[in-house]
Amino acid sequence: MSAAQGKAAGPFRQPKAVWAVAFACVISFMGIGLVDPILPALAQSLHASPSQVSLLFSSYLIVTAVAMLFAGWVSSRIGAKRTLVLGLTIIVVFAALAGSAGSVDGIVGFRAGWGLGNALFIATSLAVIVGSASGGFGGAIILYETALGLGIAVGPLLGGELGAISWRGPFFGVSVLMAVALLATLFLVPSLPRPTRRSSPIAPLRALRHRGLLTMGIMALLYNWGFFTMLGYAPYPMELDAHRLGLVFTGWGLLVAAFSVFFAPRLQARFGTAPVLYANLIGLGAVMAVIAAGVDTPAVVIVAVIVSGAFIGVNNTLTTQAVMLVSPVERPVASSAYGFLRFIGGGLAPYVAGKLADAAGLSVPFYLGAGTFLLAVPVLARGHRLLRRAEQRIGDSEPVAPSLTPVGVRAVAGPPPVIVAVGAHEGAAAIVDAAALLAEDSDSPLEVVHVRRTAVVEEQAVDTETEERARAAVTAHLDRLAAHGIAATGQILTSVGDHAAAGRVLARHAADVRARTVAIGRSPRGAVVQFADGSLTTALTHAAECTVVLVAPDSTPRRLTTASLAELRDSAA
Repeated sequence: MSAAQGKAAGPFRQPKAVWAVAFACVISFMGIGLVDPILPALAQSLHASPSQVSLLFSSYLIVTAVAMLFAGWVSSRIGAKRTLVLGLTIIVVFAALAGSAGSVDGIVGFRAGWGLGNALFIATSLAVIVGSASGGFGGAIILYETALGLGIAVGPLLGGELGAISWRGPFFGVSVLMAVALLATLFLVPSLPRPTRRSSPIAPLRALRHRGLLTMGIMALLYNWGFFTMLGYAPYPMELDAHRLGLVFTGWGLLVAAFSVFFAPRLQARFGTAPVLYANLIGLGAVMAVIAAGVDTPAVVIVAVIVSGAFIGVNNTLTTQAVMLVSPVERPVASSAYGFLRFIGGGLAPYVAGKLADAAGLSVPFYLGAGTFLLAVPVLARGHRLLRRAEQRIGDSEPVAPSLTPVGVRAVAGPPPVIVAVGAHEGAAAIVDAAALLAEDSDSPLEVVHVRRTAVVEEQAVDTETEERARAAVTAHLDRLAAHGIAATGQILTSVGDHAAAGRVLARHAADVRARTVAIGRSPRGAVVQFADGSLTTALTHAAECTVVLVAPDSTPRRLTTASLAELRDSAA
């Protein structure tokens, strides 16, 4: 809908700039599970204890957390492309240095530098892909999700294969592949405009004064504590070589990717964000307890780790959506504040787990991880009402999403309106023409609604268009209608999630204004994108209490004139 621009295109029909950043995303996401297969080999080769090796995660994640506070500040001053290039350069250098290190302490230090580059990269990669897309925002986001899934799944496999040769292999492999991505980004990605407003490095910390954002951030901290405890310590009791560890975590990564992209939105639509998160956190707590109880049985640990991928995939997506739903601040600021807390939890967990494992045995860190998952449930409960209000758009004490922004003359109480939902694509004028005819024939007021969607992919969230662009699209329709004597009102409807979520938000708005009919056009997105990103039409039809009319105008849009209205009226008769 509002995310579409231009002609319909498949998700993979994108310019070279999008492919260059997508390739870099694959390599970056590989880093999540790349080192897991080599953890036992590192400990053995460098004569280090598991607690010493765990600091590879701690240094990387804690530096990433702190750097997240400054990533937006850097990007607002030097631009998204330069920030991306800087992040890639740092990763290339420090990954190579980690591979050449001769001690655990050296690797831990170089992983800290790697974390700085990672923060700069993840803070801008999705925004750069969306900003460079020509085949529609929806397709670009699907491509980003594909890169994420491929990186998470392939990272452990590549780490296992290279780690079977040498523990240095995964580090050098990342450095080489990121160098290729760096060159592609330099030469293929165009310079993107800088933000009109510069951000402050302390803005994310100030944002944490908002109860909803702080509550969701603490929940994410507890969740990531358990998650990175498992990621950092589960390889040891499995008693597998690097190659087989890689296969285990590849199975885990496939479930993470599948449940993040396909299952999380459908579970959310069926049960709601908070209920799914409650069940998911309890499920993760149970899985971690199984690992703790079966730590002396490798098969139990292997199966439990793979199964955890399903819960982690759901949690990663819905936690970020929950943050964006309740956050009253700008998306980049909310993402930075949320990223700071979640990465802090992930960074502290391996260090504490190592101390506990050395002092009380390997099962204790996993029991603690199970406890942090369960502790996240009452924390989430403290923000339950805020989250529910945000999803249902109840109350106006805080500007939570979804929200409505009037454009032009405000609607007044009157007869039930005809709502037309349009997007920024070339068929929009014909869709509004048909809706104007419906409104005129039923003697109903016309309301033009533009859905401005916030896409959420794992821990990243990005607005698919600016508020200014959405406002201009609605204003253009209202001006054109007014020029021909047709009065109409306009709204920008902000929604968080996939297109199906936007359809449900539109249905709730139609119910609120007692709409007579909702008119929508045929989706300009391809079948692959609709399958992965949800169908607005299907969700709207299922949720709406009024009639939904699917307008299928000719492929060549027709401008609104008196003659064209008469032609439409005659064809309708």
